[in-house]
Amino acid sequence: MLPGADYRLLKPQTFMNRSGRSVGAAMRFFDIPLASILVAHDDLDLPAGTVKLKLGGGHGGHNGLRDLFSHLGGRDFWRLRLGIGHPGSKNEVVDYVLKKPSKDDRAGIDRAIDDAADALPDILAGHFERAMHRLHSRG
Repeated sequence: MLPGADYRLLKPQTFMNRSGRSVGAAMRFFDIPLASILVAHDDLDLPAGTVKLKLGGGHGGHNGLRDLFSHLGGRDFWRLRLGIGHPGSKNEVVDYVLKKPSKDDRAGIDRAIDDAADALPDILAGHFERAMHRLHSRG
């Protein structure tokens, strides 16, 4: 963390698919540059318990990211991707993301959240490469 720096934590009270509205409003109100935003979100493309940090990219079918793109005016913001695994069939995705994870997946997701919290000081200090190395080298 940088001494004297100003950080804001936003937990939108909207549905996930409408989170861009809240984040966009905060971005404009506080005059936050797009590249200074970090969004933590679930990711079906990563195994449960995996955490990755990246800048920009596509939405990969994630409706929350789609909404963020439209309300933020771009996609070049930081993402903390928390893997939740994939059910195996795209026909099962909606039910899968809305139900509670299995006991093993939940334990992995909790570890990934702990790993992300450990990397947060580097992220907030702008040491993204160091944070990515830390996160991406964990199993």
